[in-house]
Amino acid sequence: MVLTDSVIFIRDHNTLGQEVSGYIDYAHRLKTQDFEPYFSGKMRLMPGRSDLCYYNWKTQVSTSNSSPNFEVIYDDPNGLLFKNKRDKKILNVDPMSGPGEDSNRTFLQSDLYIHVVIYDHNIRTV
Repeated sequence: MVLTDSVIFIRDHNTLGQEVSGYIDYAHRLKTQDFEPYFSGKMRLMPGRSDLCYYNWKTQVSTSNSSPNFEVIYDDPNGLLFKNKRDKKILNVDPMSGPGEDSNRTFLQSDLYIHVVIYDHNIRTV
């Protein structure tokens, strides 16, 4: 059996017109937030200060938070990394590097966001 933990990277403008970007632990957000407004199109999914990583380009506010699924590694010479807490494998979000073992990176074209990337990390279970 294979489980998948996904991380969503979004870069766009918030309601104040400020450019923000961040990495969202999709499974964690699904468990902690009602996604009906996103799925119905009433709201846009945006990164926030409580997500894995968040950066506001105007105010230069930056946060990082580990989640139940991923540990944030922000002081690695290879750049920002996420370590899956189940299988301990590394998800590399550097677009110039591979995403890591058992991981896939999908760049999405969107009229709703400036930039969207989905990282799927597959976890093999017994």
